[in-house]
Amino acid sequence: MTLHNYDIKDQSLAEAGRQHIEWAFREMPVVGLIRERFAKEQPLKGVRISACLHVTTETANLALTLKAGGADLILCASNPLSTQDDAAAALVEYDIPTNAMKGEDETTYYRHLNTAIDHKPQLTVDDGADLVTTLHTKRQEMMDNVIGGTEETTTGVVRLRSMAAAGKLRYPIISVNDAQTKYLFDNRYGTGQSTIDGITRATNILWAGKKVVVCGYGWCGHGVALRAKGLGAHVIVVEVAPVRALEAVMDGFQVMPLMEAARIGDIFVTTTGNKSVIDQAHFEVMKDGAILANSGHFNVEINIPSLESMAKRTRKIRDFVDEYSLTNGRCLYLLGEGRLINLAAAEGHPASVMDMSFANQALCLEYLARNAGKLKATVHPVPEDIDRQVARLKLSAMGVSIDSLTGEQKKYLASWEEGT
Repeated sequence: MTLHNYDIKDQSLAEAGRQHIEWAFREMPVVGLIRERFAKEQPLKGVRISACLHVTTETANLALTLKAGGADLILCASNPLSTQDDAAAALVEYDIPTNAMKGEDETTYYRHLNTAIDHKPQLTVDDGADLVTTLHTKRQEMMDNVIGGTEETTTGVVRLRSMAAAGKLRYPIISVNDAQTKYLFDNRYGTGQSTIDGITRATNILWAGKKVVVCGYGWCGHGVALRAKGLGAHVIVVEVAPVRALEAVMDGFQVMPLMEAARIGDIFVTTTGNKSVIDQAHFEVMKDGAILANSGHFNVEINIPSLESMAKRTRKIRDFVDEYSLTNGRCLYLLGEGRLINLAAAEGHPASVMDMSFANQALCLEYLARNAGKLKATVHPVPEDIDRQVARLKLSAMGVSIDSLTGEQKKYLASWEEGT
C-alpha cells in the first residue's frame, strides 16, 4: 500500500469490510452496470473528485465505480457517527484515500474534510453541503479548479439553494436528491426502514402499541410513519405545512401540534431538516421514558443544549442511548447523540435503494465532466434522461418489463384537436 493521505480507525478491519462491500454490491445491479461501462469508457479519467459522504459499504461501491471510470478520488465522512470503520479500511486497501472514523470529534471531522479539499478537486460530491460551504468560506483558494458538484440530501440542497439565491454559489451543482429515482425510494423506503432499524437496534423496544410521533411529513417522514404503522404503532404526525398535514390525515394518521403530541408520545422522530423542532417546552411535558431520535442530517432538530440544561444527571445506559434524568424525577432518552439514528445505530439505507441514488451520482458526475464550463453556477435538477435511465436499468435488473406507447398514443398526447 502506497497511500499516505488517509486516516481511519483500524486497518485490520479491511477484510471484513471487503466482504461487506461485496455483499452490498449484490443488491446494487444498476451501479454494477454503470461500473462495467465506466471501466471501458473511462469518462472520468484523471478527474480529481473530493467526496464527503457517509462512509458505508454502499458508498464504497460508488467510490469503486468512480475509480473504475478513471477518477482520482478522495473520500471523507459527512457525519461523525455514520462511518462504518470496516468499509473505510477496505477502501484504503482498494487504494482510495479515506479519512473517516466512527465517533470522530468535530476537530477531526473538519481536519478530514480539509484533507479532502487539499486534493484540489475538480468535482465535489457532498451529503449535507459541509464540503461545499467550507470551500466557499474558508478554502476559497481551491475554488479555481472546480467545474461542478453533486449534492445527495435535502438539507444540503436547502443550503445550496440559499447560497445560489444570495449569489454566493460559484460553480454548478446537481441536486441528486431531487431525482425521482432518489427521493421517491431512498428517502421514503430507505429512511423509513433504516430509521426504524436504528431505533430498534439501539433500544430493543417493541413498536406495537407505542405512540410514535413523526415530526415532518416529507418523503422521509412518509417512510418512517409507514414503517412504524406496519409494526403496529399508533402514529401521530406533526407538521407546519397544511398540504402535507392534510395528506397525513388522508393517509390515516393522527395530526396535531407538537405540544399536544409531546404529552402522549412514547417515541419521537424528527425528519424536518430544521432547528430546535423538539424544544424545552416539549421536554417539560413529555412522560417518563420518552425516547428521542433524529433522522434529519444535522444534530440540531432536537435541542440538545436545552435538554442538558434541564438534566441533573446524564449517563450512557446502552450503546447509542443517553439517559437524561430531570429534576422532577422523569427520564428522557436521547438516541445516537441526536445524530442520524439510521447510521449512528444501524447501517443506513439498504443497498437496493442506494443503488439508484448512487447510480444518479455516478451518471451526474459523468454529465458534469462532459459539460464542463457550459452550466450556470446554480443548483440544477438531475437531467430527466438520467433519471429515466436509472429507472429503466433498475426495472431490468429486477426482471420487470413495462409497456410502451403506440405511435397513435404518442400522437394523441401531443395533439389538442381531438376531443369528446
